[in-house]
Amino acid sequence: QVQLVESGGGLVQPGGSLRVSCEASGFTFSNFRMKWYRQAPGQERELVASITRAGGNIYYAPFVEGRFTIYRDNAKNMVYLEMNGLKPEDTAVYYCNADPVVGGPDYWGQGTQVTVSS
Repeated sequence: QVQLVESGGGLVQPGGSLRVSCEASGFTFSNFRMKWYRQAPGQERELVASITRAGGNIYYAPFVEGRFTIYRDNAKNMVYLEMNGLKPEDTAVYYCNADPVVGGPDYWGQGTQVTVSS
């Protein structure tokens, strides 16, 4: 049974830091490009960052570049998003996505809420 379970969300003050994690199971994690998306209330889901299967290529959306870091541990079937310099506009539900790249279904987690507020 495929599962992606996010954790680590919460309430943080502007300028603060938070790390969200995603634990994968039920599929061959190292065969999938991993992505973080986010969705704020009333807005469309948007791509935040992605990392290739071995971690050699990373993409960041312009609005997080320089503040967020994505990394993965294939031995632990984990992907992480380290978020620094958080802004109120980063408030959203953050979702983990597993992209097979070469075809087949992708997988989604249930999301974790990140709220940036004073």
